Amino acid sequence: MWLNTKRAAERLGITPRTLYRLVDEGLVVGYKVGRVIRFQEADIEAALEGFRIRPGELRHLYQES
Repeated sequence: MWLNTKRAAERLGITPRTLYRLVDEGLVVGYKVGRVIRFQEADIEAALEGFRIRPGELRHLYQES
């Protein structure tokens, strides 16, 4: 299913501007269709999975040096 920018950003819980940045950085897949950008729902779900925090990744934020 195709999503427009607004719906894709809402699904990710971010603003459309942040979504454009993530596309530009290669973290989210987007498709230019004519003059608009569209997103596959599966690509948005894959991006969400890629953003998942794994156990131990935040240790540097709370451990004392």
